[in-house]
Amino acid sequence: MVFPHRVLFTLWLLGFPLLAQADWPQWRGPGQDGVAPAGAYPTDWSPNAGIRWQAEVPGSGGSTPIVADGKIYITSGVEGENKLFCYAAQDGQPLWNVKIGEERASQHGKDHRKGSGANPSVVAEADAVYAYYRSGDLACVSTAGELRWHVNLQDLYGEDTLWWNLGTSPIPTEKAIVVAVIQTGPSYLVGIDKQTGKPLWKEDRITEAPKEAAQAYTTPLLLEVGGRQVIAVMGADNLTLHEAENGKELARLGGFNPQGEQFFRSISSPVAAGKIIVCPYARGATLTAVDAAQLLAGKGDEAIVWFRDDLGSDVPTPAATDEQVYVVRDKGALVCVDAQTGKDLWETKLPRSRFNVTSSPLVAGDHVYLTREDGTTFVVDRTREGKLVAENAAGTGDPYTVASLVPVASDLLERTRNRLLRIHGQDEATD
Repeated sequence: MVFPHRVLFTLWLLGFPLLAQADWPQWRGPGQDGVAPAGAYPTDWSPNAGIRWQAEVPGSGGSTPIVADGKIYITSGVEGENKLFCYAAQDGQPLWNVKIGEERASQHGKDHRKGSGANPSVVAEADAVYAYYRSGDLACVSTAGELRWHVNLQDLYGEDTLWWNLGTSPIPTEKAIVVAVIQTGPSYLVGIDKQTGKPLWKEDRITEAPKEAAQAYTTPLLLEVGGRQVIAVMGADNLTLHEAENGKELARLGGFNPQGEQFFRSISSPVAAGKIIVCPYARGATLTAVDAAQLLAGKGDEAIVWFRDDLGSDVPTPAATDEQVYVVRDKGALVCVDAQTGKDLWETKLPRSRFNVTSSPLVAGDHVYLTREDGTTFVVDRTREGKLVAENAAGTGDPYTVASLVPVASDLLERTRNRLLRIHGQDEATD
């Protein structure tokens, strides 16, 4: 159903007041929506043309690069150590790296073939970078590479019980770096003081989700709902809204797993399209749109604007503007959905391949970019009913590229399994 009135619902970007408009300071960008700043981005490249530079990435990691003030930040696990790397955006030269604790094995005792202990993206602010790892290590490092503080959430609150590699990225509020730990057993949301590394608050998140369905690899959303700063957390069969200042739970919507399926772990994160939170669930089988203001007002199920049980995304997080939501089926199709009604506007099927799409889509200008696990990027024209206009190989041959494409000036940045590539824009880029 669609509610007859409208409620002001804007993204709250308080964490990034001093960063350049073109920076990409956290997972899914400044608006957490996968939408790039305006620019003339490339549509065609090849291994021999259109690559500004390439840099080797040591170790193993799947974190999407973060771009801030002419620097690129990624994480990786190298010989048993958690590492944070910094590169120069202009030429790809490594500037520094910092060790942040030791790697820890997952509950299965090994990494998923597509994953690692360094999957979460960092958060970059004016003078600080915050990095988080599966081991529970969370740290603040200056933009010059100086370690300012380091804590371990598992030492503070108990061992991780996720079956596979961590995927949750931290998000910033005005005073805290917030991490959602959604797992079998005790789950919680915690806010760590940006300046000192000390806990500011911790809110338990208890659900009745069974077995693996209690586990989530999603990243929370920071929103402004009717003038109130709210954190939205998706996973363990529930969407919860929390006070950004202290983590207190304000509202909850359940019913995402009515049959009590035991293995509905949640990977694809929610995304905001205007005033609506779009929630992928059920291992890619469902898509639920929720009016956050109505949920906050206690409307429960009445806050559901529309529901689809014939469309979803298991791993890639959708991208969204105020008008459209771009959903990637893991097997290789892009569906554009009207954000207000949930109806399909168009669908683009990618060429068949043994590789899936694990990374999340990027909306840049008139195009949507999708990167397949073999490093091939598809360019879809969203103004021409999803016409596929280009298929571009990165030329690395690396399997299991899971990081998402991000903008850097008028170029694009791609992280494959072992390399970082800056791809030319149509105009000469500046940093």
